[in-house]
Amino acid sequence: MIPKLIDIHSHINFNAFKNDGPDVIKRTLDAGVWMILVGSQIDTSRRAVMYAEKYPAGVYAAIGLHPIHLFEGHFDAAEAEQKAGVPSYDTRPEVFDYNAYKELALHPKTAAIGECGLDYYRVMEHGTHSMEQVKKMQADTFRQQVSLAREVKKPLMIHCRNAYEDLLQILREEHGEEIGGDIHFFAGSWNIAKQFLDLGFYLSFTGVITFARDYDEVLRNAPLDRIMVETDAPYVTPVPHRGKRNEPLYVEFVARKIAEIKNLPEEEVFRQLAENARLLFTHDIENSKE
Repeated sequence: MIPKLIDIHSHINFNAFKNDGPDVIKRTLDAGVWMILVGSQIDTSRRAVMYAEKYPAGVYAAIGLHPIHLFEGHFDAAEAEQKAGVPSYDTRPEVFDYNAYKELALHPKTAAIGECGLDYYRVMEHGTHSMEQVKKMQADTFRQQVSLAREVKKPLMIHCRNAYEDLLQILREEHGEEIGGDIHFFAGSWNIAKQFLDLGFYLSFTGVITFARDYDEVLRNAPLDRIMVETDAPYVTPVPHRGKRNEPLYVEFVARKIAEIKNLPEEEVFRQLAENARLLFTHDIENSKE
């Protein structure tokens, strides 16, 4: 079965959905939209798998350790998200436990390893660790997750912010082209995009493309069969739902905007976007049930 669309990156497993996660999932599946629930620490990764195993199809997990969770910190949602009731959160430091994540990675409903990667947007000194040491810890943790992806033969779900050059270098050194995956919430230039595409990676886009024009050049130039859509719910809610909590059902508005920017029929764009995600993330899972 090929769904209408696949939201390849959402966080129904986060606290923003603790009171109504199953309801959000039900209305999304009822609309013909599938989703991948993405973990950012061991607890949210376990919760993603827990959700995914409850559904015979249409709900999958990605498990990984996000680079911002290596240290303690406090993070506020954007103003529009705060108005929609998306909570701020504190992070606790976590050391990547290869065996614990491997156990989750081997679950039959786990579609990807991540979100993992590099984040220099908030990089700062932490206690006795300098900024360079923090960057090195992020890189080392990311390399371990690349190794895990290679071992379990599942693609990467990559987070990268203000660190594309360093990320590309690591992927080249670790032969990322042998693993593949998606650069989630891509926000780089067309020059950077081409380098990821040359490595065999996909690029995915969020609701931000519905209210910002910074992404148009990449979307116009990137081949339709190498891009995907996501919500990153509960964050970056697309127009016309700005000011509300985001959810996977709204991925349709991201797909419509891509069709508009590329000047292609919506039906064609929806079909290809769903097929891209299915082939990268869920094809093997679905085939294993046959």
